[in-house]
Amino acid sequence: MKFANLFPNEKSPIDASPGELLITEGKKGDRLFVVLEGEVEIFIGDEVLETVEEGGIFGEMSLIDFDPASASARAKTDIKLATIDESRFLYLVQQHPTFALGVMRVMAMRLRRMNPQ
Repeated sequence: MKFANLFPNEKSPIDASPGELLITEGKKGDRLFVVLEGEVEIFIGDEVLETVEEGGIFGEMSLIDFDPASASARAKTDIKLATIDESRFLYLVQQHPTFALGVMRVMAMRLRRMNPQ
């Protein structure tokens, strides 16, 4: 699912420049981010775990369980993001059930990648 398709007219996107820290590992988070433009790196220490491209999401675990972030995220390129807080998340889940399924698929993929067979 290309999540950015749900936000073609985002009124208040967040802009960030390369290297700008968006999520810090160990800090509490309460938002899911949708990459509308550009690329974001998800990393722990010096290891880049994933590059989230346009249409992708990150920050979903902290939004769902309100625990501290398990990894950090930084802009790899100039980026534009939509932010999803809990109330907006609940609205999207109710109005677009495929959104919830898409988030669960992203979480499952990331979990499988962290637990090699």
